Amino acid sequence: MADLEQLKQKYSGVISTIEGFGDLGAQVQAVELDGEQLHLKATVPSKVVLNRVWDAIKKADPSFSDLKHEIENTGGDDQPYTIQSGDSLSKVSKLFYGDANKYNEIASHNGIADPNKIAAGATINVPALD
Repeated sequence: MADLEQLKQKYSGVISTIEGFGDLGAQVQAVELDGEQLHLKATVPSKVVLNRVWDAIKKADPSFSDLKHEIENTGGDDQPYTIQSGDSLSKVSKLFYGDANKYNEIASHNGIADPNKIAAGATINVPALD
Protein backbone atom coordinates (compact mmCIF):
# COMPACT_ATOMS: atom_id res chain seq x y z
CA MET A 1 0.00 0.00 0.00
CA ALA A 2 1.31 3.44 -0.94
CA ASP A 3 2.07 5.89 1.86
CA LEU A 4 0.36 9.26 1.43
CA GLU A 5 2.86 11.18 3.54
CA GLN A 6 5.80 9.64 1.71
CA LEU A 7 4.35 10.56 -1.68
CA LYS A 8 3.51 14.08 -0.49
CA GLN A 9 7.12 14.45 0.63
CA LYS A 10 8.42 13.14 -2.70
CA TYR A 11 6.33 15.64 -4.64
CA SER A 12 6.58 18.49 -2.12
CA GLY A 13 8.57 20.54 -4.64
CA VAL A 14 5.69 20.29 -7.10
CA ILE A 15 3.14 21.34 -4.49
CA SER A 16 5.30 24.26 -3.31
CA THR A 17 5.88 25.37 -6.92
CA ILE A 18 2.12 25.60 -7.47
CA GLU A 19 1.58 27.34 -4.14
CA GLY A 20 4.44 29.75 -4.93
CA PHE A 21 2.39 31.11 -7.82
CA GLY A 22 -0.73 31.47 -5.67
CA ASP A 23 -0.68 35.25 -5.94
CA LEU A 24 -1.09 34.78 -9.71
CA GLY A 25 -4.03 32.40 -9.31
CA ALA A 26 -2.37 28.99 -9.06
CA GLN A 27 -4.16 26.73 -6.62
CA VAL A 28 -3.74 23.20 -5.27
CA GLN A 29 -7.22 21.71 -5.02
CA ALA A 30 -6.50 18.13 -3.93
CA VAL A 31 -3.59 16.05 -2.69
CA GLU A 32 -4.81 12.57 -1.84
CA LEU A 33 -4.07 8.91 -2.31
CA ASP A 34 -5.65 7.21 -5.33
CA GLY A 35 -4.74 3.54 -5.15
CA GLU A 36 -0.94 3.40 -5.36
CA GLN A 37 -0.61 6.96 -6.73
CA LEU A 38 -0.64 10.48 -5.36
CA HIS A 39 -3.58 12.31 -6.91
CA LEU A 40 -2.69 15.98 -7.41
CA LYS A 41 -5.37 18.29 -8.73
CA ALA A 42 -4.52 21.94 -9.35
CA THR A 43 -5.07 24.96 -11.56
CA VAL A 44 -2.39 27.27 -12.92
CA PRO A 45 -2.84 30.64 -14.65
CA SER A 46 -0.72 30.08 -17.78
CA LYS A 47 1.42 27.73 -19.83
CA VAL A 48 4.46 29.54 -18.38
CA VAL A 49 3.53 28.42 -14.84
CA LEU A 50 2.47 24.98 -16.08
CA ASN A 51 5.94 24.51 -17.57
CA ARG A 52 7.52 25.35 -14.18
CA VAL A 53 5.25 22.76 -12.52
CA TRP A 54 6.30 20.17 -15.11
CA ASP A 55 9.96 20.97 -14.38
CA ALA A 56 9.27 20.27 -10.69
CA ILE A 57 7.48 16.99 -11.49
CA LYS A 58 10.39 15.78 -13.65
CA LYS A 59 12.86 16.80 -10.95
CA ALA A 60 10.97 14.74 -8.36
CA ASP A 61 10.71 11.68 -10.61
CA PRO A 62 11.21 11.70 -14.41
CA SER A 63 8.81 8.76 -14.81
CA PHE A 64 6.24 10.14 -12.30
CA SER A 65 4.59 6.70 -12.38
CA ASP A 66 3.28 7.16 -8.84
CA LEU A 67 1.62 10.49 -9.65
CA LYS A 68 -1.85 10.98 -11.08
CA HIS A 69 -2.07 14.64 -12.01
CA GLU A 70 -4.87 16.89 -13.13
CA ILE A 71 -3.28 20.28 -13.62
CA GLU A 72 -5.45 22.65 -15.59
CA ASN A 73 -4.18 25.78 -17.33
CA THR A 74 -6.95 28.34 -16.76
CA GLY A 75 -5.27 31.03 -18.87
CA GLY A 76 -3.30 31.35 -22.06
CA ASP A 77 0.33 30.79 -22.99
CA ASP A 78 1.77 34.09 -21.71
CA GLN A 79 1.83 35.07 -18.04
CA PRO A 80 1.02 38.72 -17.26
CA TYR A 81 3.31 40.07 -14.55
CA THR A 82 3.47 43.47 -12.87
CA ILE A 83 7.03 44.62 -12.20
CA GLN A 84 7.67 45.13 -8.48
CA SER A 85 10.15 47.49 -6.90
CA GLY A 86 13.54 45.78 -6.94
CA ASP A 87 12.68 43.49 -9.87
CA SER A 88 14.93 43.00 -12.85
CA LEU A 89 14.15 41.01 -15.97
CA SER A 90 16.76 38.49 -14.78
CA LYS A 91 14.83 38.06 -11.54
CA VAL A 92 11.55 37.64 -13.46
CA SER A 93 13.25 35.16 -15.78
CA LYS A 94 14.53 33.15 -12.79
CA LEU A 95 11.04 33.11 -11.24
CA PHE A 96 9.22 31.90 -14.33
CA TYR A 97 11.87 29.85 -16.15
CA GLY A 98 14.23 28.81 -13.37
CA ASP A 99 17.00 30.47 -15.39
CA ALA A 100 17.96 34.12 -14.93
CA ASN A 101 19.69 34.20 -18.32
CA LYS A 102 16.48 34.04 -20.38
CA TYR A 103 15.65 37.69 -19.69
CA ASN A 104 16.28 38.60 -23.35
CA GLU A 105 13.29 36.48 -24.40
CA ILE A 106 11.08 38.50 -22.05
CA ALA A 107 12.57 41.81 -23.23
CA SER A 108 12.15 40.90 -26.90
CA HIS A 109 8.58 39.63 -26.42
CA ASN A 110 7.62 42.93 -24.76
CA GLY A 111 9.54 45.27 -27.08
CA ILE A 112 11.87 46.38 -24.28
CA ALA A 113 14.97 47.88 -25.90
CA ASP A 114 17.03 48.06 -22.71
CA PRO A 115 16.40 45.18 -20.25
CA ASN A 116 18.01 47.27 -17.51
CA LYS A 117 15.31 49.91 -17.78
CA ILE A 118 12.04 48.56 -16.46
CA ALA A 119 9.72 50.52 -14.24
CA ALA A 120 7.95 49.27 -11.13
CA GLY A 121 4.23 49.07 -11.82
CA ALA A 122 4.64 48.24 -15.52
CA THR A 123 2.85 45.09 -16.67
CA ILE A 124 4.70 42.75 -19.01
CA ASN A 125 3.83 39.41 -20.57
CA VAL A 126 6.20 36.54 -19.86
CA PRO A 127 6.14 34.26 -22.91
CA ALA A 128 5.90 30.49 -22.74
CA LEU A 129 9.09 28.91 -24.03
CA ASP A 130 8.98 25.57 -25.79
